[in-house]
Amino acid sequence: MSFSIAGKTAIVTGAANGVGLAIGRHFVEQGANVVFADMDEKKLCHEIGEEAEKEENIRIFAGDLRKKLTVTNLLSSTVDAFERVDILVNASRQVMTTDPLNPDDNSVDELLNQNLLTALRLSQATARRMIKQADGDDDSPIGAIVNISSIAARRTHADLLAYSVSCAALDQMTRSMAVAMAPHRIRVNAVAFGSVMSASLKGSLKDHDETREAIVENTPLHRIASPGEVSDAVQYLASDAAGFVTGQIITVDGGRTLIDPADVSAH
Repeated sequence: MSFSIAGKTAIVTGAANGVGLAIGRHFVEQGANVVFADMDEKKLCHEIGEEAEKEENIRIFAGDLRKKLTVTNLLSSTVDAFERVDILVNASRQVMTTDPLNPDDNSVDELLNQNLLTALRLSQATARRMIKQADGDDDSPIGAIVNISSIAARRTHADLLAYSVSCAALDQMTRSMAVAMAPHRIRVNAVAFGSVMSASLKGSLKDHDETREAIVENTPLHRIASPGEVSDAVQYLASDAAGFVTGQIITVDGGRTLIDPADVSAH
């Protein structure tokens, strides 16, 4: 089986920043048609706007995917541009702290809506489109969905209660959707990562050498991952090379979840 995604059409959400942006750019380099989707239109235009004007295989879409109409419009825009959708990467996610003893803290509600329900609804709509466009096809695979999760689903940090809960829910949604979509020849998997040296992490680690050292010390491979290492894992799951892989959570964390948790947030 081939690792190639050349010629396939992918939607990547959360694509204005960090891991989502890195995945989208990696897919473009691999020859895929890519729709970069994010609610931050200004950042999207700053990062991708110029390329989208020049390259035929790049589009940008700005909108709040928590809204049903926005999901519909995203799929319509993708089909208008590229006639089909083969890959969905749900990389849109939010991190916020939680006060575990405050009954008025609504972070769990907010992050379940952002990190779980947005991915679920977009996956459902995209899967319906994949099934429709494959009408009459043979028994070959018709689509792949990859959710971007975090090792926070398995690590405990009181301040990140809502984030951990939303990631754990996303992992279970991945497994459940994999079973539901298997008869339709759509695979659903996830990549859970630890610390990735994105622009946001670089900013948060600036002038905080002790935090960087703590992350490295509690990672058996003794370094922080590059965004490209997550992108490679996502490409594998989106490609035909993973044709018999579904419902799996691939962990890209340098072994961090294999040792005793340290008081270091898993962003």
